[in-house]
Amino acid sequence: MDSDNSEKKKGTTRRSFLGQLGITGAGLTLSPLLAKSKAIEAPQNIPVSSMVLTKVVINGKQQTLTMASGVTLLDALRERLHLTGTKKGCDHGQCGACTVLVNGERINSCLCLLAVCNDYEITTIEGLAKGEELHPMQEAFLKHDAFQCGYCTPGQICSAVGLVAEGRAKTDEAIREEMSGNICRCGAYQHILEAIKEVQHSA
Repeated sequence: MDSDNSEKKKGTTRRSFLGQLGITGAGLTLSPLLAKSKAIEAPQNIPVSSMVLTKVVINGKQQTLTMASGVTLLDALRERLHLTGTKKGCDHGQCGACTVLVNGERINSCLCLLAVCNDYEITTIEGLAKGEELHPMQEAFLKHDAFQCGYCTPGQICSAVGLVAEGRAKTDEAIREEMSGNICRCGAYQHILEAIKEVQHSA
């Protein structure tokens, strides 16, 4: 009893001391977080990407898009226009899942900036069919079971349509070489080859 009274007289008890210690520790812990929060709220000297207006025809429809200059065609198709048939695979131009036709030529849309496509005509997998009528290449892929998981299929079909339009690859070896930029992780390459050959012969 005497010891407790003496601590109270001094103005500090064991409980109050531990409480003060806890508050101090919490302050030290939170201070970096608060500092970081303030830095996020008031950024200094962060460059803002310039906005670019691009007029482009996509699947036969005129589109006018104002987006940051660094936006890729792939991201514009998927995120702004919600044409999600074009797939994002590696995002580095190595798998071909994002292949679309630009002015009739097959390209990897992940490597193409939207800003350079002004006045271009772009065809995605959604634009190949005519209403309920499938494109011949789509029908051939179904007939020859030229897909399994289907993730690479839109890019494979767009690339195959471009290949046939080019009219260059006539042999099996040449077709395989020309389609080598489109990766099928399920390994349906022989079926894809047969589908392309059928469309070539009927063209």
